Amino acid sequence: MSTDQKIAVITGANRGLGRAHALHLAETGVDVVVTYRANRAEAEDVVAAVTARGRSAVALRLDAGDVGSFAGFAERLGSELTARWDRPAFDFLVNNAGTDLTAPFAETTEKDFDDLVNVHLKGVFFLTQALLPLLADGGAVVNVSSGLTRFAVPGHAAYGAVKGAVEILTRYQARELGARGIRVNTIAPGATATDFGGGMMHDEQVRAYLTSQVALGRVGEPDDIGAALAALLSDANRWVTGQRIEISGGQSL
Repeated sequence: MSTDQKIAVITGANRGLGRAHALHLAETGVDVVVTYRANRAEAEDVVAAVTARGRSAVALRLDAGDVGSFAGFAERLGSELTARWDRPAFDFLVNNAGTDLTAPFAETTEKDFDDLVNVHLKGVFFLTQALLPLLADGGAVVNVSSGLTRFAVPGHAAYGAVKGAVEILTRYQARELGARGIRVNTIAPGATATDFGGGMMHDEQVRAYLTSQVALGRVGEPDDIGAALAALLSDANRWVTGQRIEISGGQSL
């Protein structure tokens, strides 16, 4: 296959925002490696949806919080790139996988905190590091953060703090990987109608309150975030790096 064909690796792409990222990238002509932690059936559904859009895809298992597994994942990914695409490298890494925690600051345990760090910060740091040999020069990394780094909502102190660290990491990655032409940015979704956070967006009162805080008058949909991610990775944004891009419809302005 031609090396002109772009390939994206998206962590946690079996559902929610990750699924939306995969489908919108497929619609722009990008092939996709879908990673999942536990639900292979969901991941295979995404693979089928990408294929239906005329692109190639494969599902690979990855626990984004298990740093010790990253070397093995990189090896499996390298083998898949060679076998399926006849390429030694991929082009885009989207660090999307995540877990949520809703707990008051005073009640957050060390385990709660460590679990968030392992996936959202340590995992992002060391997975990107492990995949650097497979990431093509001129490629791109997108780290998924949250609007909760800008506006404070009680119950999200640990989550917001860890995502804030990811935003700082993004700037350092952009500076250090720039010599290879690799751009690194953060997207920060606002309130979005997914099952993340235990499905709290299905609560009518919660949704009504959040809607009242958004300038554009509604909460976000996964397609809003996926479309923005695809646009950011397009060549039209080749000169954008080291930035935090909030996708929230103007929440809590």
